[in-house]
Amino acid sequence: MIYDNAEGSTNEELSRVPMPNIEELYGYPHCAGHRSSLAGGIYEACKKESSIKFYLATPLIEVTSFTPEPTFRVQPRGAEPYTVRADVLLACDGIKSLTRTAVLAAANAVGEEAETEQAAYRIMLKREDMEGDPDLKALIDSDYVVRWIGEKRHIIAYPVADKTIYNLSTTQPDKNFASAPSATYTTRGDKSVMLDVFGDFCPLVQKMLNLVPEGEVCEWRLRMHKQLPTWTHGSVALLGDACHPTLPHLSQGAAMAIEDGAVVAEALSLIPDTKPETIARCLKVFELSRKDWCTQLVDLAYFSGRTLHLGEGKAKEERDRQFAEAKANGGEAAVPDKWASPEVQRMIYSNDCVANLRKEFDELFAKTGESGDGAVQNGTNGEPKGKGGAVPGSAPVVPLESLKKAKTDNTGQNGTVEVA
Repeated sequence: MIYDNAEGSTNEELSRVPMPNIEELYGYPHCAGHRSSLAGGIYEACKKESSIKFYLATPLIEVTSFTPEPTFRVQPRGAEPYTVRADVLLACDGIKSLTRTAVLAAANAVGEEAETEQAAYRIMLKREDMEGDPDLKALIDSDYVVRWIGEKRHIIAYPVADKTIYNLSTTQPDKNFASAPSATYTTRGDKSVMLDVFGDFCPLVQKMLNLVPEGEVCEWRLRMHKQLPTWTHGSVALLGDACHPTLPHLSQGAAMAIEDGAVVAEALSLIPDTKPETIARCLKVFELSRKDWCTQLVDLAYFSGRTLHLGEGKAKEERDRQFAEAKANGGEAAVPDKWASPEVQRMIYSNDCVANLRKEFDELFAKTGESGDGAVQNGTNGEPKGKGGAVPGSAPVVPLESLKKAKTDNTGQNGTVEVA
């Protein structure tokens, strides 16, 4: 896979980052795939496990107790609601999480949304619609991920599904959701509006956007939250977007959720007994092990987006100088687009979240008992205790100050947010 950044208006290449040795460095190859393929693969694997049972079209509507055994009510489609009792409730119910609301209320805590002022179009073009144009056929036949960037906007695109689909995901200023109810996340878009938003982008981009069928434009509001006061209460814990929703610039949203699952499973496997208070402490260990790490990646995605979306000014000139330096060094130097930057890849891909949990479990478990509420400093899946921001066994953590400073001397920009 090769990663390109290009100027949106001209298609001029800003940087190129080859990734020839990802498997050699980190043990696994770098693959591009659509989120539906990932979710489908996980689902098919789960169906092979006799201990896993799915209740589809049965959403949670209320958490009624947190301890000693969590109880909650679900509403099957076309049937009466009923109550479920469990030993542990792991809530992966996304950014609209009802469980998060219940956990925070039970803990007398408040969660706050962090306004991104951003929205996204997600587009999938079919191979048969692209292969008649030589330029578009070259894109879908390639092993390239391309991000076209402009002021307050970008488009990232790459082939998926054995190069039968070309996936595009955009980011642009939020115009359609600003006055909408807070629960609104998607809206039917207008093709002419979409074309206008990216009207100053290059002809190659215009060709792709014009292939989108009328009536099939859908826009998503991009959301994130400020760091939650807690991810757990009693024997209930939040995972994934329910507790650390992120903007997509770092391609770590699905990855963090999968890591959460691995870490909470490891924490519960190390439990010394199955008393409710012990389960609660193990869930708090999970939170303490993950919280700082996930917050760091959420912040890095946010500030990477700000850097990508710079308008004209000194900060953009400095960003483009860094792009040029990385290009001249064959992609080995730091890249302003942090998803493709080698030092950030080292930090993320070499971080073994399960090994970290095993290493720190006894210490964190003891501290949850000492404090009574688990309010202790987070562990090595976040910023390590007393180490000044370096994950053991990985490259140093990238200082966010180097990204934050870009916002202080530039005009015409706004605050920003891959499985696809």
